[in-house]
Amino acid sequence: MHIITTLDDNWMGQGRSIATALVESDGHRAIVDPGPGSTLATLRKELHARGVSFNELDAILLNHIHLDHAGATGALVRENPRLAVYVHRRGAPHLIDPTKLLASAARLWPNDLQQLFGEALPVPEGNLRILDGGETITLGSRKIEVAYTPGHASHHVSYFENLEGVAFVGDTAGIRIEGHSYVMPATPPPDIDLEIWDSSLDAILGCKPKRLFLTHFGFSENPAEHIAQFRQRLHRWMDTTENILQTAKSDAEAMESFITTMRREIREHLGADEGEHYALTAGLNLSFLGLARHARKRAAAP
Repeated sequence: MHIITTLDDNWMGQGRSIATALVESDGHRAIVDPGPGSTLATLRKELHARGVSFNELDAILLNHIHLDHAGATGALVRENPRLAVYVHRRGAPHLIDPTKLLASAARLWPNDLQQLFGEALPVPEGNLRILDGGETITLGSRKIEVAYTPGHASHHVSYFENLEGVAFVGDTAGIRIEGHSYVMPATPPPDIDLEIWDSSLDAILGCKPKRLFLTHFGFSENPAEHIAQFRQRLHRWMDTTENILQTAKSDAEAMESFITTMRREIREHLGADEGEHYALTAGLNLSFLGLARHARKRAAAP
């Protein structure tokens, strides 16, 4: 039996915001991006509904270590100590000791970090399988190729499985809620780099996937069209940010202008309700901070 299933982590009571993929092959099971600690109980229920317990999982494949993707990893390993956790080399130290990761997140969410993301427990070093890109992971008769795909984060990888042609691309291909055509960037600080990101998008296309699986949220059926739209919008958001920074009187005014502009764009494509769903999932204030940081680095470069 070879199945890939979307599990809805129902983050903050909002469906179709954070997805975990359950990948099964010949009795072996892995999950891609378990989500934050705050949705651990939901993940347990979603797996149980499909006849799977935490103890029956063989591996966790992390696209990257941001809390909305990986925060529950330590708790899962505590419950199932035989779990192998695949993570890029740059992210591994922050799973072993999440102190700096949590401190960084607390600066972005000073008042509601616990509510949003719950507990992030350390992962024992012995459970980690370190990735650089270029590896092949075997799950039953399924082969999963690993590619290093930074741009959104310096520790981001993507996974390409061979039986159905699915690419698990995390945040490298943005946010697209299954059932909608609109694709939106997610660009939080501190690692945003559009030039590197373009190379990662080229690498994904070069693997010729038949479908994309996005952590936010679900399957996208036309990878070439999806990535073309995403690339164009990512660069347009960058241009908009640079223009705003040149004219705004303060950082606060710049952020307000960016959020107002992007909310207007999102609603034009999706309407008010689904537009708010997208905006909540992405965190438009964080997207501005990441793009602004990158804009200032580019301006300062010789």
